[in-house]
Amino acid sequence: MSLLTHSRLYLQRLGYDTPPAPTLQTLQDLQLRHVCTFAFESLSTLMHLPVPIDLPSVEQKVLLDGRGGYCYELNQLFMALLQDLGFDVRGITGNVVMGGPPDAHTSRTHRLSLIKLDGVRYISDVGFGGMVPSSPLQLDTEAIQATAHEPYRLTLNDDRYTLWAQVCGEWRGLYVFDLQWQERIDYEIGNWYVANHPDSPFVGQLKVARLALGKRHTLNNADYAVHYLDRPSEKRTLESTDELLGVLTETFGIRVPVSAQLRTALDGLLAAESGDL
Repeated sequence: MSLLTHSRLYLQRLGYDTPPAPTLQTLQDLQLRHVCTFAFESLSTLMHLPVPIDLPSVEQKVLLDGRGGYCYELNQLFMALLQDLGFDVRGITGNVVMGGPPDAHTSRTHRLSLIKLDGVRYISDVGFGGMVPSSPLQLDTEAIQATAHEPYRLTLNDDRYTLWAQVCGEWRGLYVFDLQWQERIDYEIGNWYVANHPDSPFVGQLKVARLALGKRHTLNNADYAVHYLDRPSEKRTLESTDELLGVLTETFGIRVPVSAQLRTALDGLLAAESGDL
């Protein structure tokens, strides 16, 4: 029985007329298409709204309402699709260290997927914002692995894996994870922290990302950037709520909810960024 109510629509959004076979090539294609189609976005936490992560709610938000989401939404949705297609996959969690030392002790607030395919283990992640891997990564090797974008690698220390990305010639730690079995309550606790805790980097903040071939689009509050693989990044600060709404719609492909609450939140964000508050 299918886990997804709208699996056909999901596949159509990813460019498939019929379900593909559960092969490594399919996994690679699905992950790249997903991160180039569905935006990572935090509009709900910007507006201090609840972020339900039951599968029907995620399907409604992403597939029917034209929104995006973050790791607890996007990776759950992607995992359900993989399961429907016949992949051996389960969820795992980790600790984000990006922007700090790779041995930092941070909260377990990131969700990703572990896949076993033809006896080989891979991780797949479609919900890590601006540095999301665009290809699945083989787990049991520390070799540098090419993706459709930057090179990545994994290291193992005391049953804990660290994911690294090479950016501008420098290896940066992104997150640390293990293979501990996760129950629904584990995701609910992590998601509650991300969506509600005052120390969460998502509460009251706007974080958006979407990939395209050869580049990454990111939006951190009002700071918009296009990061290229073969030339310097282009960066600019968005100066009005209408400009923000336009970029969210046209660049990130989000069907932005029409609400006074969102406009108020964006107005407040711009005021805070400009120092008017």
